[in-house]
Amino acid sequence: MRSYLYVPGDAPAKLAKALTVGADALIVDLEDAVPPAAKETARETVAAFVATAASGSFGETARTPSDHRAVSPKLPRVWVRVNPGEAGHADAAAVVGAGLAGVCLAKTESVAQLAALDGVLTRLERRAGLAPGGVRVVPLLESAAAVLDAPALARGPRVARLQLGEADLAADLGVTLGPDERELLWARSHTVLASAAAGIAPPVAPVSVNFRDLDTLRGSTLALKRLGFRGRACIHPAQLPVVHEVFTPAESEVAAARDLVRRYEQAIRDGSGVCLDERGRLVDEAVVRSARRLLAGD
Repeated sequence: MRSYLYVPGDAPAKLAKALTVGADALIVDLEDAVPPAAKETARETVAAFVATAASGSFGETARTPSDHRAVSPKLPRVWVRVNPGEAGHADAAAVVGAGLAGVCLAKTESVAQLAALDGVLTRLERRAGLAPGGVRVVPLLESAAAVLDAPALARGPRVARLQLGEADLAADLGVTLGPDERELLWARSHTVLASAAAGIAPPVAPVSVNFRDLDTLRGSTLALKRLGFRGRACIHPAQLPVVHEVFTPAESEVAAARDLVRRYEQAIRDGSGVCLDERGRLVDEAVVRSARRLLAGD
């Protein structure tokens, strides 16, 4: 998954269009994008959308908004951002079904929240005839307390990966981001470290609200990739081509990774724990691990 496109849950037309713009995954928002008075109606809308997406009825080839080239007709995976607390449990009760990849839990603060949601999801899976544990959870870390507790949250029940909610986090910290966004560097690296320590997938890079400046988006996405993030959340379809470009390995990178793994596996068969890469540099298991990760699509 290279891209996760946020879509408001109370806008049926936007939801239908979102299936055709080329995102790898959608995050249908039942939290901040939906005003309190519209929450109940939005739940019904999103429940119908998830069921429709699961049926595969939007299978026609789409075109990207930037260059109009045909993209894969494969439907994006659908996640739903649910509210914290009891409201989020009601959200889950409305949307859990065969077409749902998982839920993003807004304003996650504690493992207790994850445990309570796990209990709700277990009952809903049983009721829907789904495999237990199939609905995954992505905690959204949006406060100082959440970031400091990231190592525990990363090990919580059903957690697939972590995601930072940086607008709320910056407000909680009282920081103003400069051009290089170094003010959040520690929080970002800490989230990557917590994910790796827990053995879960690398975190999704946070959104950029400036969807018109694609050059800046490319630069910041490359920087986040170097930090260890994989994939990025987007707020507008115009951001998708840039994010896909950054997180899609070049053919030369894939070929080099395959060659490196082949050389190393041959060295192991020959009784050595190291090998030389195509440029004559010494390589061991730690380097080969990165090549394997690239080939696995992480």
